[in-house]
Amino acid sequence: MQIEIYSDVVCPWCFVGKRRLERALETAGYAQQAPIAWRPFQLNPTMPKEGMDRRVYLEAKFGGAEARRAMEERVAKAGEADGLVFAFDRIERTPNTFDAHRLIWFAGQQGCQDEVAEALFHSYFMNGREIGSLNSLAEIASDCGLSREEVERFLASDRAVQEVQTEEAIGHRLGIRGVPYFILNGSTSISGAQRPDIFVSAFQQAEDRIVKRKEGA
Repeated sequence: MQIEIYSDVVCPWCFVGKRRLERALETAGYAQQAPIAWRPFQLNPTMPKEGMDRRVYLEAKFGGAEARRAMEERVAKAGEADGLVFAFDRIERTPNTFDAHRLIWFAGQQGCQDEVAEALFHSYFMNGREIGSLNSLAEIASDCGLSREEVERFLASDRAVQEVQTEEAIGHRLGIRGVPYFILNGSTSISGAQRPDIFVSAFQQAEDRIVKRKEGA
């Protein structure tokens, strides 16, 4: 089972979806057998490089403070069921996430992409950490075992800019309009942070399609 996940590290539902996918993989016996590739999808591609005040941004996006709080309450309730405690009150800014996606791409080259993606979600949503600055990204990567000096050189360069842009463009060509979005074995897709049993059913569909392709070969 090969899995691609289009996501953004400032999307709380992507964090919830990650946990639900992990539970489904455990249930289906794929936990150690399903390589995961993280793909970029910026929810806010025009976000200023320095980011924005989070409350100002979200209240403009959702239509006021009450709507923002209602959204956070829904996410927090869903997160609790999956062992996630969102600390929205700690988050001061909504960052531009392009460099975070570059770091995730780099981590993929080093064989620790899933660990870095997890660390970025955890740092932002549970610790309120700034994940838009190169310094913070380097610290997070270092905590995952990567060389801080190497990561700093990478982030200070223009490496992987084109690769991340290309991967994101592929997602748009696939018709993806929101995240999380999961692609299983290149054929079966799931949109949203679905329940684990939905994922398990999708795993079976993806397997069945492989069998049918082999039988038709």
